[in-house]
Amino acid sequence: MGETDRRGPGRMTPRLITPSEAIELLRRKVDKNWPQAICDGTTEFSVPLRPNVSSGAAAVKFGREWTDWHMSWRDFAARHGTVEIVQRQLSIQGLAASYPAALVADLDTAVTLLPAPPVDVPRARALASSLRAADATLTPSTLRAVYNLEPADTEVLLTALTWLRSHPDASAWTARQLPIPGMHTKWLETHGTLLHKLTGRDVRAEVRPRLAVLHLTYIDPDYLASGRRRHDAWTTGDTHELAYRPRLVLVVENRDCRLWFPPLPGTIVVEGNGKAAASLLADVPWLRAADHVVYWGDMDADGYAILNAFRAALAGGTPPKPVASILMDDTDLHRYADQGVNHDKSGHALGPSETNLPHLTEAEQTAYAFITTKGPPPFRRIEQEAIPLPHAAARLRANVPEG
Repeated sequence: MGETDRRGPGRMTPRLITPSEAIELLRRKVDKNWPQAICDGTTEFSVPLRPNVSSGAAAVKFGREWTDWHMSWRDFAARHGTVEIVQRQLSIQGLAASYPAALVADLDTAVTLLPAPPVDVPRARALASSLRAADATLTPSTLRAVYNLEPADTEVLLTALTWLRSHPDASAWTARQLPIPGMHTKWLETHGTLLHKLTGRDVRAEVRPRLAVLHLTYIDPDYLASGRRRHDAWTTGDTHELAYRPRLVLVVENRDCRLWFPPLPGTIVVEGNGKAAASLLADVPWLRAADHVVYWGDMDADGYAILNAFRAALAGGTPPKPVASILMDDTDLHRYADQGVNHDKSGHALGPSETNLPHLTEAEQTAYAFITTKGPPPFRRIEQEAIPLPHAAARLRANVPEG
């Protein structure tokens, strides 16, 4: 688009587009519209060569530049005989002649002009053909999305389309059980939306849900005195009843912390399963029914991300449930600083994080910012199991009123 003319609003400055400029404009058009050209098979790409130069008077104002421009397009046309240069007449100083007005090319011709084409046309056409053969919904947006997949993911996608055609109902399998070669749960999580657009089926919602299995430990002292089992598991939808309904649920990440947490009245300790905690625990009815839900995890980037997601999940359910935390604020961070580390279990250096965690408290945000800063902090992680369990029990008692 030309620049606005100073002679008035909406007036555009006359321009002469050189061959090199036209090629760049053509590249942008191809990059934007090649999926449409593949899908409809008729799209042409047109680049105006003298925008707002529609009269001899306008051409004369360019002086010598007009002649040089005209000659450059003659040379271009001689080198690229298959390219269509649309000519339109102008009368300059009483002499009528045809001059270049637009470069027009179909997709195949256009890519031959580009030094680095943004699309491999034969590959794009082959993908479109495969999608049509699989009865997939082919649109410019779905074609571009499939084209941008890694080769291995494209192969899985095409295999999935074939499999889904012969299996109209996937509810007999969980996401991990789907017998689609090469497909794993993370693939479906990542590409399920694209698969939905192509097939009209949300396979992630269609498959059998994976039941949440919670590993928990009873720590109520009166119950423990009965000599009954201390450790248990609870599965979503099962008829199994807990030994007692908890007044307080403490969610931890480390198994040792769950197994050996000191006695506390009316309390059950649940193992949170890391980043899966939010999805696994959010709909557990007895957890939501507890008077208090408390989270305790590592003081590191992952620990605060888990707390943030868990708190958001429980706040958004029915009924909304607040989640407190222990041993995860800035005071705790400095109190246990001598347990801080900068490397993971494989010896790799822990890095910073810029992830926004809006569901943290101010004290948690301060601690999170300290360990995830771009600068070199004294440490980036304090592991949960490094804090003595009696300290954690004392903090829990202090933070949660009895009753």
